[in-house]
Amino acid sequence: MRLNKKKAKTALALAAGMLVLSTALAYAEGHGGGHVPANPLSHEKLMDLLWRTLNFAALLVLLVKFGSKPIASALGGRRAAIINRFDDLNARRNEVEQSYKKYEEKLGRIDQEVQAIIESAKAQGEIEKQKIIDDATRAAADIKRKAELAVQFEFAQAQKSLREEVAEQAAGMAAALVQKSFTDADQSKLVSEFLDKVGAR
Repeated sequence: MRLNKKKAKTALALAAGMLVLSTALAYAEGHGGGHVPANPLSHEKLMDLLWRTLNFAALLVLLVKFGSKPIASALGGRRAAIINRFDDLNARRNEVEQSYKKYEEKLGRIDQEVQAIIESAKAQGEIEKQKIIDDATRAAADIKRKAELAVQFEFAQAQKSLREEVAEQAAGMAAALVQKSFTDADQSKLVSEFLDKVGAR
């Protein structure tokens, strides 16, 4: 940075020196030998040009001396800001590219994921179907068992009722038969046998 400043100052000094020299030469040509000058510029105009040139050179020297540091600092800061901005943009671009690659991979796998979800849903459906079938089989077995118990109970009740009815009818028939065939003599005999047994005891 210092080398560049020295070169700039040297170039500025050389330019100012050449300008002053060329002005002096032009002035000398205008006043030499007593013949008509080839240059239509008058002495006043040349002096005016000289003073303007010197003023401009002085302004350049002042600008270089006092303005070079702030200008260089501002340009350096701007350059650093631009470099930082480029770095940020490059980092952001890398992030975006990585995100793009991730989403591209996800999109590539989405068919597989959808197929896996479908297969999982089918398997879950089969499990639920088997569970429903098992529950229905159990319920049917319970209903069948309860129906068999109800039939057995009804059958036992019918048997009991039938036995009682047969026993009643048999007792009635036996009583009727005994009444028909049982005479007074048989009754006396039966009573005396009973009394003998009771008496023997």
